[in-house]
Amino acid sequence: MNEEVHEPVANSSQNEAAKPSGDQSEEVVAKCDHKNIDIKSMIRVIRGQQVMLDSDLAMLYGVKTSALNQAVKRNIGRFPDDFMFQLTKSELGLLKSQIATSKLAENQQDKVLISQIVTSKHIERRGGTQKPPYAFTRNGIGMLSSVLRSETAVGVNILIMRAFTAIPQIVNQNVQMVQRIFNIEQHQMETDEKIELILDKIEEIAPKQLQEQIFQTGCVWDAWSYVSDLVRSAKKRIVLIDNFVDDRVLSLLSKRTESVKATIYTRYFEQFLTDLKKHNEQYPTIDFVQLPHRNHDRFLIIDDKVYFMGASLKDMGAGLCAVTEMQILPETLLNYLK
Repeated sequence: MNEEVHEPVANSSQNEAAKPSGDQSEEVVAKCDHKNIDIKSMIRVIRGQQVMLDSDLAMLYGVKTSALNQAVKRNIGRFPDDFMFQLTKSELGLLKSQIATSKLAENQQDKVLISQIVTSKHIERRGGTQKPPYAFTRNGIGMLSSVLRSETAVGVNILIMRAFTAIPQIVNQNVQMVQRIFNIEQHQMETDEKIELILDKIEEIAPKQLQEQIFQTGCVWDAWSYVSDLVRSAKKRIVLIDNFVDDRVLSLLSKRTESVKATIYTRYFEQFLTDLKKHNEQYPTIDFVQLPHRNHDRFLIIDDKVYFMGASLKDMGAGLCAVTEMQILPETLLNYLK
């Protein structure tokens, strides 16, 4: 015959007299207001399964944990391993840490769940030399209704089943969201790879800057574009040595990266200094250094490279001219200007 556990009789004077004073193993069974309890918070994942602990279930049913487990043991044939299992010591230790973290978070919000208090006290009493708690799967909890035959048990089981049903819906929604994010990331990675291949192909077929470049008369745009690419390639500094400079050169040097320092060695011209002042009020500063004496040739320093310019920068391409990368060090050339 199956054992039945009924709801305890409250306020029994005989029961109160039978309780030994100071007995820490005796559990207090309190009336439970199910409306104010979040049953979903009692559902834990252990061994990859959603389960509830015997102490939480006993609290919900309004019975002692020992009485619940005793009734289950007397009907053990109804509770195979996929319905109920006992936690190991390592699983119990992990559960204690989870409960401590949960209680700390709730206390910070000035809320303490009844289930957490009951479970925590229950584990503390059962710790040490006593056995770890039992965990019941959804099927096991459903089977409890055949063991705990009371109005409370039936009503509570309905609430628990609804809680179990709600959780997979939330999990499925999260899984779908994660899958969508994963698909977007995969698509983005594929797009990035295609762009990388296109850029590599463009670089392969794009014309390279040669160490020597000659521009025919009238190739003004080709010469301007070539020098613009040199300016954009600078990482640290640009130094121009040219007798004749105007606002077109300032516009050309403005194509450099903002962190690149620019200096122009040229002759003194009032109009150029006016243009330079107006430029520096709006754009990154270009320094001016007065040439100590007249120089015949023009040079352009890009970082650690020196280029011989066959014409003034402002006149590149207007006539036949060349640009040649030299082997001389920039500092050697700059020392000649002192």
